[in-house]
Amino acid sequence: MASAHEVAYARSGDVHIAYSVTGAGPMDMVLIEGYLTHLDVMWEEPAYRAWIDRLASFARVIRFDKRGMGLSDRVQVGTLEQRMDDVRAVLDAVGSARSAVMGTSEGGPLAMLFAATFPDRVQALLLVGAEVREEMTQDWPWGELGRDEFEESLASLATTWGRVGLDPERYAPSLVGDDARRMMVWSQRMLREAASPGEAIAFKRMAFNLDARRLCQTVHVPTLVLHHQGDRVCHVENGRFLAAHIDGADYRELPGPDHVPWMNPRTAGQVSGEIEDFLTGERQASAPDRVLVTVLFTDIVDSTGLVSRLGDARWHHLLAAHHATVRRQLDLFRGREIDTAGDGFFAAFDGPARAIQCAAAIRESLAALGLQTRLGIHTGEAEVMGEKLGGLAVHIGARVAAAAAAGEILVSQTVHDLVAGSHITFEDRGLTTLKGVPGEWRLLAVTTT
Repeated sequence: MASAHEVAYARSGDVHIAYSVTGAGPMDMVLIEGYLTHLDVMWEEPAYRAWIDRLASFARVIRFDKRGMGLSDRVQVGTLEQRMDDVRAVLDAVGSARSAVMGTSEGGPLAMLFAATFPDRVQALLLVGAEVREEMTQDWPWGELGRDEFEESLASLATTWGRVGLDPERYAPSLVGDDARRMMVWSQRMLREAASPGEAIAFKRMAFNLDARRLCQTVHVPTLVLHHQGDRVCHVENGRFLAAHIDGADYRELPGPDHVPWMNPRTAGQVSGEIEDFLTGERQASAPDRVLVTVLFTDIVDSTGLVSRLGDARWHHLLAAHHATVRRQLDLFRGREIDTAGDGFFAAFDGPARAIQCAAAIRESLAALGLQTRLGIHTGEAEVMGEKLGGLAVHIGARVAAAAAAGEILVSQTVHDLVAGSHITFEDRGLTTLKGVPGEWRLLAVTTT
């Protein structure tokens, strides 16, 4: 008998995120599913209900509709950072301090970002048919489509929306006959209810621009990677790449061609069994000492000249106003002051988009005081040392700021990649070397936020 289905809402900023809980534990598991979902319509499908009930036999299963789809507020799709906040809001709403996080398909990068940013809240990371990058390029031949093919597919989407469902031959080839036809008809309605054509296009474009190749290297929680050898949506090399680049990942490559883990009951049993085995074994996680973080460095342009022109007394008064202004903006954008040295600040954020918006606000506020600034932002893995942060990511952030021109917000390529789907725009500053940092680094200047 299937469990009861109730929907509630969590508040994430100004957005309401619909969620549902099945089972009672003893552990928590939050599902970050791929593509489009609709909590009510999904629950109507017997195969999906059976999948959730199977997971709920050993965990309290927490599901939600991402912002912009299903029963959640139909706002803009948002950035990875905003959607990570949504996951946290749902977990807070259900009182989950620590959970297993499952990311399937496009949900994989979001699950990885959450696990890397909040490792203390993640018991384990489960990546099932998770993607690394959708775009097929010379250096990533395992994507789904090239850029031109992708744009062509979007052009035809609006005219076919609601009349074409999830093709079982692509998403669950092991499902045949009447079961496959029934799944096709059901998924037509699910997609139609989950999003409008415009919303679907926005989501597809956001997902297509994601690139998790750098992100996966910052994950340091117990991780299980499950991938089917013949997956026709997300090539098996995605799973192999994740397993090779996530520290200590347990990789289990499964036979068969299915991408969606629950459409065929046999596939669902296989996947849920592997997950249960991984989660209920004797595995102790050590306390995290590294975390994915976005660092912001600020610096006043020509401060030495200002001291000379203003004199010590006026300079100290101006510097006090500068500090108060920067701290006010850090509070508004949930930044954490790590250090202050002379006329510069070092702050940390749990997402790059918020750091960029804070940097823009700082630059504007300080300009009103007659101060010109340079600001640098980088996202990377930092060492946690009490209340302080250290390591290469911090060093890179400082060097990015040093490379910025007067009045410029300069970011690393990693920051640019992680704000895909936002309205933030950049101007490429090309490749450069950063003092004390190996290799060449692509830097970009923020043009609009």
